[in-house]
Amino acid sequence: MLKKISVSQVRLGMHIHALEGAWIDHPFWKTKFVIRDHNDLAKLHSSGLPGVWIDPEKGLDLADATGHLPGLRAPARAVEAPAAAPVVQPAAPASRMPPEPDRDLKSELTQAAALYKEGRARVVSMFSEARMGKAVDAEQCLPLVNDIADSVFRNPGALVSLARLKTQDDYTYMHSVAVCALMVSLGRELGLDEAGCRDAGLAGLLHDLGKAAMPLDVLNKPGKLTDEEFTVMKSHPDRGHEMLLEAKGASAGALDVCLHHHERMDGSGYPHKLPGEQISLLARMGSVCDVYDAITSNRPYKAGWDPAESIAKMASWQGHFDPKIFQAFVKSLGIYPVGSLVKLQSGKLAVVVDQNPKALVTPMVKVFFSTKSQMPLNPQLLDLTRSIDKIVGRENPATWGFKQLDELWAGDKLPKR
Repeated sequence: MLKKISVSQVRLGMHIHALEGAWIDHPFWKTKFVIRDHNDLAKLHSSGLPGVWIDPEKGLDLADATGHLPGLRAPARAVEAPAAAPVVQPAAPASRMPPEPDRDLKSELTQAAALYKEGRARVVSMFSEARMGKAVDAEQCLPLVNDIADSVFRNPGALVSLARLKTQDDYTYMHSVAVCALMVSLGRELGLDEAGCRDAGLAGLLHDLGKAAMPLDVLNKPGKLTDEEFTVMKSHPDRGHEMLLEAKGASAGALDVCLHHHERMDGSGYPHKLPGEQISLLARMGSVCDVYDAITSNRPYKAGWDPAESIAKMASWQGHFDPKIFQAFVKSLGIYPVGSLVKLQSGKLAVVVDQNPKALVTPMVKVFFSTKSQMPLNPQLLDLTRSIDKIVGRENPATWGFKQLDELWAGDKLPKR
């Protein structure tokens, strides 16, 4: 039977079934978990939440004085917290995300592919309700943000890379999922804590909500927009901001990114032409993530650019992005992101299939073509950290006309077109 207790009564070993209050107000990704860590306990005690629900069948009961719980290693009585909530020092460091991915890309692709489908369905539903004039419930987006974040923490490249392969018809919806994943990955690279990464992910998921108010013939136009049509499209940050003001549970960060993700550091952006010092951290992050996914994706009017080529082009656009944030973004993706076509010193061509977080210039690649013989090779994985071969440059896939490049790294997890 579930029990409601005050936050100050929570002890190590208790199973938290639900946290009262808005999700944005608490410091945890999950709402159902066992409190096993002193830092988590301190964060909960200092959260200001009105109460929690515990499940005594899955963890300690309030009256349990022994501290015994299956799965917890020999908990001692000294672990019990005092009756009063502990004082948390202001200087206590925020918890950080794991510094390195837990899975290789191949292992994560299966779950990322399932999340790709789930994310699309949820965002389609959200946009449909917004088009019908219904208020968006941002709190209902939290489970999707959590799932995306979990995938990113296990391997940043899997979902980000799959989402880049969205079809033209899926662009509007999967762009939101991709930017959510990119924001979480970038937030982690910048050292944001759990709450900060979650807020960044939610902001990414909601940043283009205003496109639900755009005329479909303009939004999905296969050719270049006229000046009048572009003016209409430039109104989407304001329209999205208006929608989020009426939404339930939209954070201040989500509102800010929705309104300002098209601002530029040199003041040339829109809608307010803000100079760099007036653009928030989250909006600066949103600007980088939004542009990267846009230029690497197939759109109704153009094919997406190669990931490595996109990074190089973005680096050349002076005044667009915050240099420090862009540098962190490149580090989060890799100099040669997954899916990039590269040329090796041996004259072979390869596609990047995974990153080496400790050495960005030596990713895992799949060799498949010889430029010397101009003949395809049997695809073979090559870990450049263990090889004398090395990358000498990126290649433009359009120049070579390869048709199956994405299948080389995504395999059967490639989204159906």
